[in-house]
Formats: sequence, C-alpha cells, structure tokens
Amino acid sequence: MPALRLPDGTVVGETLAMAETLAERHPDAGLWPADPAARATARWLCAAMASGFGALRGACPMQLQHVWEGFDPDADTRQDLERIEDLWRHARSQSRSAGPWLFGAYSLADVFYAPVAARIVGYDLPVSADARAYCDATIHDPAFKTWRAAGLETAYEPFPYELGLPKRDWPVAKAA
Repeated sequence: MPALRLPDGTVVGETLAMAETLAERHPDAGLWPADPAARATARWLCAAMASGFGALRGACPMQLQHVWEGFDPDADTRQDLERIEDLWRHARSQSRSAGPWLFGAYSLADVFYAPVAARIVGYDLPVSADARAYCDATIHDPAFKTWRAAGLETAYEPFPYELGLPKRDWPVAKAA
C-alpha cells in the first residue's frame, strides 16, 4: 500500500489524499489543471479511478512485463472499459484538450490513469483508436518509463499472473 510521509512525520496513506496533499504543498507544480472546471473534473476522474473499475482490476492484474495475446475480457471488464472511455472523452471535451493528455497539460489525472493505460496495453484490450493513442502516449512518457523500470527491478518466479496465453514484448518507443 502506498504511503506518503510528510516532513513533520504525518503519514498519508491513500492515493487521492496524497495527490491533494502534494498539490496543496506545491501549488506551483501544476499538478491539477489551472481552470476550476477542468480541475473539478480531474478530481472527479481521479476519485472514479481510485474507487472503481473493480472488474478491470480483477480480470487484469497489474503487470508491466509483456503484452498478453488473445486475452478476452468478460462483459464486466468491457463495461469498465466503456466507462473509462466515456470519462476520458468527457475530460477532453470539457478541457478542449487536443494534445495527448486528458486536460491539456500532464496532470494528476494522467498519473491516476497510468495503471489503466498499462492494463489496456498489457492485456491488449479492445478500446477505440483515441483511447489507444492516449495509452501509447502514457506508456512512452518518461515518467511512466521510470515507474515501469522501477517495477521491473523485482523479479517474480514464478510469474504470479500467468494466463497460459501467448505473449509479446512490451512496446517501446520508435526511434525518431
């Protein structure tokens, strides 16, 4: 379970509370969108991520090692994916974001949805072209790459989430 220890010793042990605490302590970091409506929407999306999508989490445990081929998500997982895509579309519509991130500039909303993007990529889940582009931008972002590299430092033997499906290498950025 993640936790944040503040300089005064206070421990914050929930991701949304950690995000709010960091944004409060570092207001110039731009962790939330500057626009009040976009900021409220970003908080809503983060809360939905922190408390929801149980079918996706259950069917697709977090793994960053490879891409499963032939994974067939059940109806509940597909419903979670549809809800996620609805939220992402709403964020982009509300913020008028034309770039890769949900609210224009990279924000805590993108941080919170990085595990979702990793699951979509890692299980090759069926999503729209727009959602796939967002996931690709996420997994090729330097912060995500650093997070993934740290996660890969732990080796599991045997691999705890074996599915018995073919797998291929995790996508890497194409050379420019």
